[in-house]
Formats: sequence, C-alpha cells, structure tokens
Amino acid sequence: MRFVWAVVAFVLAAVLIGAGIAQRTIFMGPSTESSRVEVQEPAPFVLMDGEVLRSNPGAQTLLIHGDGDIFAAYGRTSDLEAWLADSDYNQVSVAKDGTFDVEHVAAPPVEDEGEGDADGGTTDEPVVRNPVGSDLWLDSFSDTDDLIANNMQLPDGMSVLIAYDGTQDAPDDIAISWPLDNSTPWAGPLMAAGGAVLLVGLILYVLGIRHQRRGRGPRRKGPGPLPVTEPIDVASLPPAERDALEQPSGESAAPQTPNSEVEDAEIVDETKDPDSKTSLRATRTPRRRLRLIALPAIGLTALLASGCSADSWPQFEDASATPSPTPTVIAPDNQKPPAVTESQATRILQEISATLVDADTALDLDLAATRLDGPALTARTTEYALRTELPDTTPPAAIPTDKVEVVLPEATDRWPRTVLLLSKSTSDDTVPPVILTMTQQDPWSNYKVSHMAEMSADVALPEVAASWLGTSLVPEDSAFLTVPPADLATAFADVVDEGEKSASYGLFDDPSLSLATSINDSRQELVQRLVDNNASETSQVTFDMTPADVAPVAMTTLGSGAIVSVVLTDTETVTPTVPDAVIRFGENPQAKALTGVSEAAKGIETTYSFQVFFAVPAQGSTEQIRLLAVHQDLISAKVIK
Repeated sequence: MRFVWAVVAFVLAAVLIGAGIAQRTIFMGPSTESSRVEVQEPAPFVLMDGEVLRSNPGAQTLLIHGDGDIFAAYGRTSDLEAWLADSDYNQVSVAKDGTFDVEHVAAPPVEDEGEGDADGGTTDEPVVRNPVGSDLWLDSFSDTDDLIANNMQLPDGMSVLIAYDGTQDAPDDIAISWPLDNSTPWAGPLMAAGGAVLLVGLILYVLGIRHQRRGRGPRRKGPGPLPVTEPIDVASLPPAERDALEQPSGESAAPQTPNSEVEDAEIVDETKDPDSKTSLRATRTPRRRLRLIALPAIGLTALLASGCSADSWPQFEDASATPSPTPTVIAPDNQKPPAVTESQATRILQEISATLVDADTALDLDLAATRLDGPALTARTTEYALRTELPDTTPPAAIPTDKVEVVLPEATDRWPRTVLLLSKSTSDDTVPPVILTMTQQDPWSNYKVSHMAEMSADVALPEVAASWLGTSLVPEDSAFLTVPPADLATAFADVVDEGEKSASYGLFDDPSLSLATSINDSRQELVQRLVDNNASETSQVTFDMTPADVAPVAMTTLGSGAIVSVVLTDTETVTPTVPDAVIRFGENPQAKALTGVSEAAKGIETTYSFQVFFAVPAQGSTEQIRLLAVHQDLISAKVIK
C-alpha cells in the first residue's frame, strides 16, 4: 500500500510542479503593451501630448528609431507650444475613439528682414532652431539612432518634443509601451507544494522498501553451535604438535573469510545470535538510502522555490494600513505655474557656472554673454579688460553649485521670467554663499544672470514660498513696502552720502549702516593718499553715489515683504585745481590699464558698481530693511576730456 501512495504522490507532485512551471512559461502573458505613432507628413518637430503617454496605465517607455542623433525633451505643454510658435511640427493627441491623431501644424509666415519678397516682405520659410540645450525643458534625452526613455510618468499639462537638430525632419518611427500585469501569484505556491508532495512520495517509497525487506526474514542462517571442548594435555602430545601450539599467536595466519559471506555496507558479528546479523542488515541499510534519496528531494524543492520571483507569489498587503495626513498648501485659483522646477533650476545654475568658468579661463566675453546680462555682464567686461593688461589679476570666483538652498521662481506663463537662487558650497567653507537673479527673456532664450552678490554665512533670508508654488514680482512703485523698490537705491545712496543726517538712516539695519560706513572709509583713504603725496593743494576729489540705470528686481516673500536687488554706482572724480597741474596714475595700475595712459591733464573719473540685495519689510512693519548680500566691481576708468 505504501508503494501505491508513493506513486500517487509522485503523480500529484508532477502535476503541481508542471502547473507552476507552465504559469511562468507557456501560459505567461506579455509583459508590455505598445502602440505606434503614424506620422504622415514630415516636419522638423513632433509634439506629443502627455495624454498620449497616459492613454494606458503604468510608467511609459518612449522608443524612437532614426538615423543620427535623436533628441527628446519634456516640459509644460504651453511652454513647448510657445517654443514651436514659429515652426512646422506634427502634434500627436488622443482622438475620441482612443486612437492617436497626428495633426500637421504649419508655421505662420514671418517677416523677412532682408530685401523681402514680392508679396510685401514676408517669407514662408520657418525659423530653424536647435532644441538641444534649451533651459525651457524640464528634462531631455539624446542618443544615436535609437533613443529609449524609460519610466516616464508625465502628469497632466506636460508634453514631449521629438526632433533631430531642427534642420531635418523629425524621426517618424515612434512607439510607446506600457507595462502589463503578468504576475503569476500561484506559480510559487504550486511548485513549492509539488516539491513537498514529491518529498512525501519519496519517504513513502523508502518506507515501503523497508517494510518489504522486514517481511522477507533473514537472508541466511549463521553457523551452528560449536562442539563442547575439553582441556588438552599438552605434555602428552608429540613434540611437533606441542611446538605448533606453543608458537606465538601473532605469527600464525588469521583465517580468511570468504567475500561471499560479507555483504556490502554491513557489519556482522558472527559470535552473536544469527538474528542479530539480520536485524542489523534490516535497520541500517534503509536509513542510509533514505538519507541519500531525501536530500535531492529537499534540494529540488528549495531550488524551485528560490527560482521564483516576487511576481510568482501572492502579495498580501496590510488592509488596515491607512495613509498618514500631510500638510496641505492651497494655491490661489488664479495661481500661475512656477517658471522652473527645483531640479530644473539646479541644472540651469550648474550649466551657467560651467559656462562662466570656461569664459573666465579663455577671457571669452561672447561666451560669457550667453549666460550674463545687465550689471553682471558689465562687470565681466571690465574684468576681462583688466586681466588682458594685468595677467596677475585674480579671476572671479566660480558660482558654487554644491547645494542650491533656495529656489524662488516667478509664477507666470509669460515672458520674461525671473528666478532668485541661493547657492552654497559644501566642500569649501571659504567660499561664501551666492545669491543671484536670472531672467529668461523669451521661450527661445536661455536664462541669464543679471544680479549677483556674496552673502555672509550668518545672514538668513526671509521666509519664502516653496519652489513648486512660486512667487510674484513686486512692481517698482509698490506702496505695500516700507520703501518702494524704485526708491530703495536712492534711499541707501543718501545714507552713504549723508550718514546720520539722511532721512532714511533709521530705515536700515546695522549691517546696512556698516556697509555705508565702509564705503565712506574707502573714500577717506583716497583723500588721505592725496594729502600724503602733497597733491591735496593741486588736486581735489569728489564722490557721488547714485542709482544705476538698471531696474530693481523685487520678489515677494511670505511675510508680505520682498527681496529687492538694486544696483548703485559710486563715482570718484580726481581733477587738478591749478592750470599747470596734471593727474598721474603712478599708484593706480588699473587706471593705466583701462585708460591706456599714465596721466591726465583734466583729471580721471573712476566708477564702481555695487550690487546689493535687501530684505524690505511690508508697509507698517516695525522691522528695518536688512542687508542680505553685496558685491562691488570696478566698472570703468576714463580720462576727462
């Protein structure tokens, strides 16, 4: 009967294991579902709406095949449409029946800036633009011949742009795939159960053999009882027999037992009862065979179970688990999207820093102009001129990008767009944090830094909105601040020139007043040098600090205040006071380098620029205007004609 149950167990184990393996092989469904985009009319760009990628659940994989360097990027749909406003492109969307609809969008006629056409100065030729390297994309991908973008999960309002370099038609071999649930949760349990039943069958089989051998009885009888022996009188034996008996036992050959009387792997004691041999044979041999057969069965079961992935087992989730509440921030109904995301701003700042390092090394002003504008570019222009004439001049420090601590983008869907950043170095404590503002003038331009200054490590920014929410620009004439942004530079310049006599003196905090004092101290050093050189009787120096012809940048903080960046110019003019006197630049190599002369008959005018960031409180607040950061540059030195 044991053999019958063993056979049943073997059959059942084969069925269970076979069913489990079949679920993971011949009965296993496809792992992905894919759809192709059919482009009928070629165009330089393909704009794929995010709804196309979300037409099936799960993470999306974009597969593009072409010939050459393929480029793909994703961003806000409105931004991509603005970038493509003057280009031909194919727009892919989802039709009402669920199919993909491809619509060709022609570029509008553009004005011909050349001689013009016969129809009145317009041309049908679209503008050619390379999408590679634009700051508008949230992220981008590129590869040669085959581009695969995995695990894309575009939310609502996002789209994908596909192209080469804008000069040739975009790839038309485009496919999208989504993952399918092909898990087999019972494959693992079936194979594990089959392995267990197989082990049971093996045990039953071995027990059946053991029971059969016991039922057959002893295989042979042992030798009969020995005859009774009596003592031998050795003295009465003949001499030869007596010598043989007295020979030492170790010198006689031991009797050999025939091989046929010893079974393999048996230990038999012939001096005991014959049943003991049979009993030893019946119990010891089956146990060893049981171990030899059971071990492979256990190993097979473990191998089948370990070879199954998580998809081969049921996934039991905790039904009692409940989501923990998170703070909710409600944006206004008319809130526009932020100009950049945090990761996008970090990437842009890293590219800006790397570009400026290359430009500073090569003294390439054109390269620097691709990432600088306004007062920041003006300062670099003078810097490169000085370093050309004075190679020992220390180059400007690179913008630290180790940690972008604050990203405050303007919330808008129009251009220009402005972003405020605070970046720190985590590898070098001697590098001060840098606060800057960068602006994108239109969809086709990259962000350029206009205002930039170093901030003390002990200075804290006012609390600002989250990067995903963004903020708004404060109008220059806003009456909701203690000082309107347009008047802030004038108020601080008056504090520098007038000191405690200024009406604005009490509006600024101690660090701001210390900055004003340091500016006045540097002025007095110049006056003292004229006295020390006995030039005070033949020359004079005047100072004038005024707001620069640069619009302030003011961004709202959470306390209804604003971070305001202003630019001031401090001009010092040295002129002779007697007709025969001349102004020599003996101790001023920078003036020599910028003017190209060593003296001036009518004097010299030197201009310095101050880029200053202030935290301005709201109107009615008892707080003072706080100094956040400041940066000084030599802007120009010119001979008075």
